[in-house]
Amino acid sequence: MTRGPAARLEGLGTTIFAEMSRRAVETGSVNLGQGFPEVDGPERIRELAVEAIRSGRNQYPPGGGVPELRRAVADHQRRLYGLEVDPVAGVTVTTGATEAVASTLLGLVDPGDEVVVLEPYYDSYVAMLQMAGAVRRPVTLRAPDFRLPIDELWAAVTDRTTTILLNSPHNPTGTVLTRDELQVVAELAVEHDLLVISDEVYEHLTFDVPHVPIATLPGMAERTVTISSGGKSFSLTGWKVGWASGPAELVAAVTGVKQFLTYQGGAPFQPAIATALDEAESITGPLREELRARRDQLCDGLAAIGLDVFRPDGTYFATTDVRPLGFDDGLDFCLALPERCGVVAIPHQVFHDDLEAGRPLVRWAFCKTEAVLAQALERLATLA
Repeated sequence: MTRGPAARLEGLGTTIFAEMSRRAVETGSVNLGQGFPEVDGPERIRELAVEAIRSGRNQYPPGGGVPELRRAVADHQRRLYGLEVDPVAGVTVTTGATEAVASTLLGLVDPGDEVVVLEPYYDSYVAMLQMAGAVRRPVTLRAPDFRLPIDELWAAVTDRTTTILLNSPHNPTGTVLTRDELQVVAELAVEHDLLVISDEVYEHLTFDVPHVPIATLPGMAERTVTISSGGKSFSLTGWKVGWASGPAELVAAVTGVKQFLTYQGGAPFQPAIATALDEAESITGPLREELRARRDQLCDGLAAIGLDVFRPDGTYFATTDVRPLGFDDGLDFCLALPERCGVVAIPHQVFHDDLEAGRPLVRWAFCKTEAVLAQALERLATLA
C-alpha cells in the first residue's frame, strides 16, 4: 500500500498522547496528561447552545462564521486590547485554534519558507509546518526559567525567513512573554518584514502576569494574525470553536484554506461562544482563580514529593525535572508511571527538536478538580 504524505508527518507527540491515554484507561490511572478540564464551562452558556439547536441553528454557518461571533471577536479585541479589527473582513471562525493555526500556515507560508518557532512546540506545529513545506527554525526556551533567548532569536532569522510562529501564554512551559520580550520580537519582525502568527489561546488564563498581544505593539497590527478560541477560555474544549483575526488581506488567505478543510462547523456553539466573549471578564475571572489554586496544589504537591517544579505563569500545565527522583529520561519516567503508581503525564521531549533540552522534563495538567489532583498526588507520593 502506498502511504500518503500525511502518514509520514512527524508525530511523536501525537503517538505518545495516544499511548498515554490508552495506558490511563487500561490501568485506571489519573490522567494528568491531556489538557482538558474536569468541569464544564458555565451552564448558562451551555444552555444557549441547547437553545440554538432547538431553534434550528443546525445547518452550515456562513463561511467566515456566524455574524454575532465575528462581531464579538472584534469587540473583545477592541475592549480588552484597543485593537481595531473589522468584524467581517478581519475575523474568520475555525474549528478550534488548531485549525486556525493550520489554515494560517497553509495560507501564508510557501514551501521552502523558514518559520521561526518557539521550542518546545505545541504538538500540531511541527506537522502543520511540514504540510506547508516550511523549514522550522527553533528558538528554545530552556529550564529553569523558560525565558526568550534574545540572541538566539535574532540568530534564527535568515534571508529565507518569512514568519514567526509565536505562542504566549506558552504550551507546554506556561511561560507568558513579557512586554519587553515581545518588543524584541516586534523589532525583529519589523526590521526583516516578517509576518507573525500569534497563538494566544490561553490569553485569559494567566496568573499575576498580564497577557500582552503582540499585535498591540508598534508596527505589528498590520503584520499579525492573532489566534484564539473559546475552548480554553471557557472550559468548553470539545466545542472546537476558534478564530483568527487581523488585517483583511491576511485573514482572507486563512479563510481561503479553511473553507477546504472543514468549511464551517459548530453552528449552534458559535452564538453561545459569542455571548461568552461578550462576558469574558466576568466568566474568566473565577476560572482563573480556580486554576491558580489548582496550579498551586499540584506544584506544591510535586515539590513535596521531591521533583524540581517550574511554576507556570499561565496555561493548564506545570513542568518538573524528574532527575531528583533518580530518573534521567522523562519519556521512560512517563511510560513507567501508569503501572508504577497509576498516574499519567507527558514527557517534554515529544515537544522538542532538541531532545536533550527536554529529556529530563515532564508536563502535568492541573486543569482538574481538587479531588482528582489530591488522588494523583497521593499515588505519586509512592515515588518518593
